Amino acid sequence: MKIRTKQDRRDRIRLRQRKRILGTGERPRLAIFRSVGHIYAQVINDLDGKTVVSAASTEPSLKKTIFSGKVRGGNTAGAEALGQVIADRLKEKGITRVVFDRGGNL
Repeated sequence: MKIRTKQDRRDRIRLRQRKRILGTGERPRLAIFRSVGHIYAQVINDLDGKTVVSAASTEPSLKKTIFSGKVRGGNTAGAEALGQVIADRLKEKGITRVVFDRGGNL
């Protein structure tokens, strides 16, 4: 794979990471996507190929309760709030540890 653009470089880093990172049933992989206005998180069990838990700042239930005032999906306070939501949902499933997937970002 020849690196011609920034996206090519990121894809190469992502592939290199995914060789080493594997989400299992007891320690699934946490993947985060952040756009300008929102943040999305999902916890994935790679052995089964299923998403265990997911949360997003666009969910109607979270918009009403957590994301109001200065807490928005695109800022640090919003990321902390979404992290707390993901952690609570994981604890309900009995999962206490995850592997963090940077998704090609440095």
